[in-house]
Amino acid sequence: TAQIFGRPAPKIIDESTIKKMKPGSVILDMAVETGGNVEGSIVDEVVSVNGVKVVGVSYLASKVSSHASFALSNNIINWITDFYNEETTQINFDFEDEVIQSSVLAYEGKIMNERFA
Repeated sequence: TAQIFGRPAPKIIDESTIKKMKPGSVILDMAVETGGNVEGSIVDEVVSVNGVKVVGVSYLASKVSSHASFALSNNIINWITDFYNEETTQINFDFEDEVIQSSVLAYEGKIMNERFA
């Protein structure tokens, strides 16, 4: 999906693209409340364009927020677990580990991530 704060959503999928799709295909327009990324989408309706269903669900992110929170919390737990050494019960700063290397911005007064130097 593409949305620009304070502006109408850009059209990404036009009718000519939809016509090339197989009948029975489904497109979910997650930006329908700001004008939609899909030509022909209507807020909170399912429309058929040449046999392709275009689903315009408004404010989808708020409707699945509990699922998003669950997924985010799982990602954070896995990320933190990567830092934790069970044997020493200490935080492990193994800079050979790609996840740790890309996550730590500064360590012991030094910039560790070149993108922030």
